Amino acid sequence: MTHDHAPAHPSRPLSTLLAPIRGQLIAAALLAALGAALSLVPLAGVAALGANLLSEQASPWSSGAIIAVSVACLFASGVFSVLAELLAHLADNRITGHLRLALARHLMQVPLGWFGGRSSSAVKRALQDDIGTLHSLVAHFFTTLGRVLGAVTAAVGYLMLMDWRLALLALLPFPGFVLFLRRAMAASAQHMGPLGERIAELENAVVEFVNGMPVLKAFGNRHDPRYQRAVSGFAHAFDQFTRPLVVAMAKANALIAPATVLGVVLIGAVLMVALGWMTPLQVLPFVLVTPGLCAPLLLLHAITHDLHNAVAAAQRVLDLLHTPVLAQPVRAQHPRDNELRVEGLGFAYDAQKPILSGIDFTLQPGTTTAVVGPSGSGKSTLARLLLRFHDPSQGRITLGGVDVRHIDSATLYGRIGFVLQDVRLLRASIRDNIALGRPDASQADIEAAAQVANIHQRILQLPRGYDAVIDDDAVLSGGERQRLSIARAVLIDPPLLVLDEPTAAVDAEGEVALQEALARFAKGRSVLVIAHRLDTVMHAEQILLLERGVICERGSHAELLAAHGRYARLWALGDYASALEHDCQQPPAQAPAPC
Repeated sequence: MTHDHAPAHPSRPLSTLLAPIRGQLIAAALLAALGAALSLVPLAGVAALGANLLSEQASPWSSGAIIAVSVACLFASGVFSVLAELLAHLADNRITGHLRLALARHLMQVPLGWFGGRSSSAVKRALQDDIGTLHSLVAHFFTTLGRVLGAVTAAVGYLMLMDWRLALLALLPFPGFVLFLRRAMAASAQHMGPLGERIAELENAVVEFVNGMPVLKAFGNRHDPRYQRAVSGFAHAFDQFTRPLVVAMAKANALIAPATVLGVVLIGAVLMVALGWMTPLQVLPFVLVTPGLCAPLLLLHAITHDLHNAVAAAQRVLDLLHTPVLAQPVRAQHPRDNELRVEGLGFAYDAQKPILSGIDFTLQPGTTTAVVGPSGSGKSTLARLLLRFHDPSQGRITLGGVDVRHIDSATLYGRIGFVLQDVRLLRASIRDNIALGRPDASQADIEAAAQVANIHQRILQLPRGYDAVIDDDAVLSGGERQRLSIARAVLIDPPLLVLDEPTAAVDAEGEVALQEALARFAKGRSVLVIAHRLDTVMHAEQILLLERGVICERGSHAELLAAHGRYARLWALGDYASALEHDCQQPPAQAPAPC
């Protein structure tokens, strides 16, 4: 299957996604059509049996044959219907399983920075809700469509054979039904897009409302304006969607209600019998079969609605499958050593204003480089570029003389470990979380990594120890989660380490334990640390002061103090974090070049 790479024609998202199971779906629809057609045979059998019993040449053998054929067809109808449903559900199981795996594999190749700009509800909707919508279509739509077409074709053909004049009269309500159904479909399609947008907004607002509930309660505010707007917007869109739909469908349903159709048949039959064109007995097949057309046709609207939903869901799944992936080298190169160089680095998100510009520095093996600066200066973006969460817009990053874009991901992340502010742990055991980068690691190696990260004793205190499941058996603090992420990086044993303010959200007690773990882990490694406080990086061999995406000053702590520049002034202020924010975000009267 080529879903991961071949772009789909925008007008055929369903055809593209369902191509691998097209044959199974056609077979399921044909079996369902045959089953529906055979289910009408007993009704024709009742009419034939009545005619036979009233005939002067009636015999028990002919009546028995009619009954036997009717029962056999009824049994065969059930067999074909079961086979159709089984085939459709097997096809559904095949395609939904494939799509979930294909999406997971594709998302593993998407730049990690892509996820920072996406709402979790959007990915969840494609992976779960939209594929669930496709399940309804694949497992039920095609068999239902087959039953409708089979029943209608068989019934119309049978009635035409009985008497084409009364058949035409009996079918008069159905063109009107199709007309109103088309109006309902047009109304549904017209408002489906806005309704889908409002649903997406509501899902995002619900997530934000739940996450922000503690803050709302803390300030005595029980209402989130964005959530209320999302609810009101959805209610309005749903009203616009349903009002014309309900009116059109009410008229359509009234036209082919069994009583309406039977009334038309009886009126036509009375006229034709009175004119001597047919006998009362010949009316019986129409009375039995024609009302049976109503139920299958009423299903048309339901499955058409499912089709519209499925097309939109398929388009969202395809959009996710066609998200640009991180380019992998055709021929991977291997770094000759662990020297990290940043040359003329520039970066901007899409067509936005550049976040970083002209960044140059070298991280020598075994040394520590610290990057300081105010919030929004590009520090975290720089760290993520080194980890190839994004590729630079300008310049390059080399590791051991090789552009990181020419190094395969496994080699790159085997050389560079990282501990970020936002710790992501799986809902799995402590052991599995630590061994994420080395699934074959022994228990002794996992425990040794936990000891380096200063988290081993805390794990042993848990009821199930290393088998404790995160957020089920193990509720960890922010500092403990950070130390667990350090243990995960320790187990990989990378020669380079990137730390992005790992103690930013940790309390004082947790910070001490975390700093001890980081100090043990960083020993003998090349380290790039993003810091908010100058006193935490004063011993670094190289300090870079970043402001508005450019390096304003660089050097060791002593060299920067001796230069009496911006860094020295900030150090003299004492409150390093707040000083950085105030002094760097407010442009001074005479700012040193190039800032």
